[in-house]
Amino acid sequence: MNLFNVYARYSVEPIKGQGCWVWDTKGDKYLDFYGGHAVISIGHAHPHYVEMLQKQVATLPFYSNAVPNALQDELAQKLGELSQHDEYELFLCNSGAEANENALKLASFVNHRKKIIAFKHGFHGRTSAAVNTTDNPNIQAPINKGFEVEFHDWNEPEAVWESLAKQDVCAVIIEGVQGIGGIHIPPQSFLVELADQCRQYRSLLILDEVQSGYGRTGHFFGFQPTPIRPDLITVAKGMGNGFPVGGVLIHPDIESKYGMLGSTFGGSHLACAAGIAVLDVIKEENLMEKAAQSGEKLMKQLKSIEGIKEVRGEGLMIGIELPFNSKDLRNQLLYEEKIFTGSASDPNVLRLLPPMNIGEEEIELFLEKFKKVFPKVSKYNK
Repeated sequence: MNLFNVYARYSVEPIKGQGCWVWDTKGDKYLDFYGGHAVISIGHAHPHYVEMLQKQVATLPFYSNAVPNALQDELAQKLGELSQHDEYELFLCNSGAEANENALKLASFVNHRKKIIAFKHGFHGRTSAAVNTTDNPNIQAPINKGFEVEFHDWNEPEAVWESLAKQDVCAVIIEGVQGIGGIHIPPQSFLVELADQCRQYRSLLILDEVQSGYGRTGHFFGFQPTPIRPDLITVAKGMGNGFPVGGVLIHPDIESKYGMLGSTFGGSHLACAAGIAVLDVIKEENLMEKAAQSGEKLMKQLKSIEGIKEVRGEGLMIGIELPFNSKDLRNQLLYEEKIFTGSASDPNVLRLLPPMNIGEEEIELFLEKFKKVFPKVSKYNK
C-alpha cells in the first residue's frame, strides 16, 4: 500500500531533534526556523517535556472523557493563569481545525444563526465548517458548503459593520495574526471596534490563535495588545509541541450543556501531560519575553537587507515579502545552508516560525546564511 499523495515534500527526512536543531537520515544537522508549521514552541525534545510524556505513557496514556481526569483541570488552570484568561472555560480537542469547528458550532448553539463573517487570506482548517471559513476555494469540497460565509477585508471596515447590523451573523472569525496568509496583523483599532460591534449585534467573536497563540508573538495571544475579551479563542499547534492537542477557551457568559460538544481523544492523559509541560517551560524560561526580544532583533536585521520588499510580524512570527517567488530561496536555504524555513499562500512570502527558545547564536547563524544566499537568488530572479 502507498500513501495518498497529497503533500509536496522536501527530500530531507528529519529523524532526530534537539532544541532548535534536527538531524536527517544521513546524519546532517539542520537549523529549524520553521518549527513544523509553528508547532515546536519550546524546542525539540525539551527535557521537561520528554520526562512528562515518558512518565504519563508509563502510567496511563488514555482513558475517555466518561471519567474525571485531573490533568485536564491542571492544564486548564495553568492555561488560564498564563494567558490571563482564568475566568474562561476550556474545551479540549485534538487540532486547530477541530477547535475552530467546535467554536463555530458553539456560536451557532448560542444565537441560533448560520451566517459567518471571515476575512480574506485567512486560514482556519480543513474540516467542514473551518474550511468553509478559509479563503481558499481550492480546498473546499462541494460537501463543505453548507452555510453562508462572507469574506471581508479588514481595511474596509464599513462593509463589516453594515453586515453585522443586519443582525443575522452568527459569528466573526479572525486570526490574531494571519499565518498561512503571509503574516498580516489586523489593526488594533479594528479589533477593538469589531469586538464592540459583535457585542452590539449579538454576533460572537472568535479569535483563531491556533498559530499566533502560545507566546509566539511575545504575548500569549496575538490579539493581546488590545484589551478585548473574545467570546471564543481557539488554540492548538504550539500547545502540544508536537503532540496533537487543541482547545477552545470559552467566555463565562456562554452556558454549557451536556452533549453540546464532545471528543473521544480530546484532553487525553498524554495530551494533557504534553500541554502542561509546554506551559511549565514557557513560564519558567520566560519564553514570551524571549520571543519578543528575538523577533525584534531578527526583524531589525532583515529590514536592513537591500532588496527585500517588506518584513512584518510580531515576536517569532515573521513574514519576509520578496520581489520574487520564495521557493528558490527556501530551497537554497535548506539544501545548501541546512536551514528549514516556510512558505505561505502568498508565494512571495517566506515565513519564519522557529522555536521560542531559539538562541542568539542560532539567530546570528541564520542571518549570516540568509545574507549569503539572498543576493544570489535575487540575481537570477530578476
